[in-house]
Amino acid sequence: MNKNGRAERGAVPRKRFQSNKISMRKKLYRLYKGIYKSFGPQHWWPARTRFEIIVGAILTQNTAWTNVEKAIANLAKAKLLAPRSLKDIKKKRLAYLIKPSGYYNIKTERLKSFVNFLYKRYGGSLKKMFSQDVQSLREELLGVKGLGKETVDSILLYAGKRPIFVVDAYTKRILSRHNIISDDKDYDSIQRLFMDNLPSDQSLFGEYHALLVRLAKDICKKIPKCNLCPVKKIL
Repeated sequence: MNKNGRAERGAVPRKRFQSNKISMRKKLYRLYKGIYKSFGPQHWWPARTRFEIIVGAILTQNTAWTNVEKAIANLAKAKLLAPRSLKDIKKKRLAYLIKPSGYYNIKTERLKSFVNFLYKRYGGSLKKMFSQDVQSLREELLGVKGLGKETVDSILLYAGKRPIFVVDAYTKRILSRHNIISDDKDYDSIQRLFMDNLPSDQSLFGEYHALLVRLAKDICKKIPKCNLCPVKKIL
């Protein structure tokens, strides 16, 4: 504005600029509703027990879910989808059974580390473990060798039914491509973005994360199919 109260040449009227801004909360809701409308509920996490969810969360690191399903089927057939059974089994046998999931020696160590933690800290009781304050438990689980933030938060969200948002490479890819975040955002800042702008709701967080995974796998791939994107017109 000049001193006479008139807009200077080339200046964008403030009122118009503000009316075109979309709050972060609205962007996140639009993204969610657009994907949900296209794909519907995802029914995550596919498992029969909380312990099976935990095993799946550890096995799915650096591999496709179809490979994890094969490994879990092997464990189920051997009746090993229980903390005590997994604690007692020999590492060599366990590695053989989870071989389809890839990196099986490393993942054997991670599964063993988790069940040893569970018995040492909570006497093998998942009920006792999940009765802990979520932030305290998160710090404890992050201290278990081989468990990173994505794995721990998946355990808390899907097995523990705690309202914490899981961030993965798919989440970052979709948000950056739609200019919701910059490429340099880290795990914690992306997680806060969701948790600060959405209700603290475990069901919502779980469905949202699952839908982002679905969108990334089907459409927003490394080479995206942008013409099929269900949210390209609403963001």
